[in-house]
Amino acid sequence: MMKKILIILGHPSSSSFNNALAESYAAGAREAGKEVRLLKLGELNFDPVLHAGYNGQQVLEPALREAQEHILWADHLVWVYPSWWGSLPALLKGFIDRTFMPGFAFKYRPNSVWWDKYLTGRSARILMTMDTPKLYNSIVYRSANIRALKHATLHYCGIKPVYVSLFPSVRSADEGKRKKWLEEARQYGQKD
Repeated sequence: MMKKILIILGHPSSSSFNNALAESYAAGAREAGKEVRLLKLGELNFDPVLHAGYNGQQVLEPALREAQEHILWADHLVWVYPSWWGSLPALLKGFIDRTFMPGFAFKYRPNSVWWDKYLTGRSARILMTMDTPKLYNSIVYRSANIRALKHATLHYCGIKPVYVSLFPSVRSADEGKRKKWLEEARQYGQKD
């Protein structure tokens, strides 16, 4: 059976280095015979604000309903985004807030601290760029920009394992380094 991969580009610009990483990953996955869909959040029409939190009912826009269908279709989710202010870009955070809702990604159990995970059976990879060196991100920020998505979102909804690939100090990286990273992303696409 052909592996189905959904790539979610969390950078709002399709001309970003993150977009190039997503496209390279997609190329590698297609070379390996996998079925690939690429979701560019910057091109979707949706309100990223969950206005009433989980207490209200906010109708999903068609783009988000379709995104949920892609998520359910996929065996493997690839998240490509920059670390901004030590976290996810607002667009990506809003996408998660709006799509990973109770009843879709998880469900609280009545009168319990436990919950049901609805996205089990899927794996993921995070391709994250940052201007911070890896060691500084780990020691000073305690990798909060990774843990938020990996543990508090993906694992919470049952998505395991989650592989993490970091591309640090992007702003100062020369063309040779960027080409090397694009090749790494292509190789991840081939092997995931």
